[in-house]
Amino acid sequence: MHVDRRSVKIVVAGGFGTGKTTLVGSVSEIAPLTTEEILTQESVGVDDVTGVEDKTRTTVALDFGRITISPDVVLYLFGTPGQDRFWFIWDELAQGAIGAIVLVDTRRLDSSFAAIDYFERRDIPFVAAVNRFFGECLYNEEEIRAALKLDPAVPLLWCDARDRSSSTAALIALVRHAMSRLPVGT
Repeated sequence: MHVDRRSVKIVVAGGFGTGKTTLVGSVSEIAPLTTEEILTQESVGVDDVTGVEDKTRTTVALDFGRITISPDVVLYLFGTPGQDRFWFIWDELAQGAIGAIVLVDTRRLDSSFAAIDYFERRDIPFVAAVNRFFGECLYNEEEIRAALKLDPAVPLLWCDARDRSSSTAALIALVRHAMSRLPVGT
């Protein structure tokens, strides 16, 4: 019996060290494909590790994971690299995506600006997910929205990228948000 599968593409984006690889790995039903490499001396002065000084590895191309929703629907996750020098890859990863989760680290809010700007400028639906695996968030929703200059229509949620159910909730929020933007009758 032939099953006509439909694929849904989602991008997991954000700044350097926000938890993109961790989120993809927490929900993928397959061992995720990662392109992580060891941070070396060559990256000193190039990669800003302020706030993530213990980080030893970084994604240099993409992360890839898969979730089978039903026999005919498969969700593909593409995690972006976070450093500026790899942003040229984002256009390829975002092509055909229904939307993105932008992971936010409140210790370094400025690392989220470029990702939010990227999806806003291309009119790609996204949710902002404050990754709390670094500890308690010292800011409330209004403060984070104001700092990120988030449009009121953009969902803001809290997640723990290490936790499967929390990451799944972020994915569900994104799909709902993307679907709410579809023209009526689609």
